[in-house]
Amino acid sequence: MSEPAKMAGAGVKVEDLVFGYEESRPVLRGVSLDIRPGERFGILGPSGAGKSTLLLHLNGLLWGSGLVRVGDVVVGRETLAAARRKVGLVFENPDDQLFTPTVEEDVAFGPLNLGLSREEARVRVANALARVGLTGFERRTPHRLSLGERKRAALAAVLAMEPEVVAFDEPFSNLNPALVKSLTELIAGLEATVILVSQQMLPALAVCDRVAVLVEGRVVRTGAPAALAADRAFLASAGLDFWNSLEAARAKGIRISLD
Repeated sequence: MSEPAKMAGAGVKVEDLVFGYEESRPVLRGVSLDIRPGERFGILGPSGAGKSTLLLHLNGLLWGSGLVRVGDVVVGRETLAAARRKVGLVFENPDDQLFTPTVEEDVAFGPLNLGLSREEARVRVANALARVGLTGFERRTPHRLSLGERKRAALAAVLAMEPEVVAFDEPFSNLNPALVKSLTELIAGLEATVILVSQQMLPALAVCDRVAVLVEGRVVRTGAPAALAADRAFLASAGLDFWNSLEAARAKGIRISLD
């Protein structure tokens, strides 16, 4: 088996992006971001902030006014194919991505649609499944897998396309702590730019190089995870104060030390 192809990350630039599902109710209100090639970038915020909506603009699943650029490609109607080669989206619900009778067919679907031969697609399937720890699952039926296995299969389907940007929508939702740890390690090892939308603060802060906080469709802060985690007043104002859970445990006499 050949070695997996190296994935070079592309930079992502968003300038003054405005979008609403209804004209009178904007969801994104002039969002601007500059994400560096190869960076692990988190987009954090409370429910309804517009995080997932922003993610869907990266490869033209949604359209707003403003600019979205991935590498040297400005996302537009004439560049959709090029943009979608560069950006792979991993949805929160893996069942939105897994739709064929076997894991192998799901993972091969993208490469085959890129025009690769069946042998080339087979190699990509084997490499992608190995990277997510699902070697041997080729003939398994996706809907009979556990949630964690289905999430990894959906990620393998994206990795088989060898995108320059891998964008995750709430990757840690409904996973137990062991699976969260496994996924953070996998994300940290991806040879691509990673954009990660999450309400799960601690795993997102652990895996990201920089984060942006989105509140009511606006970026209200961008910076290092450590600085954000230490600013409890800001976290509380943004609806992201994860320290509340620790305090509640201590109030019950449960002693937790982070030293």
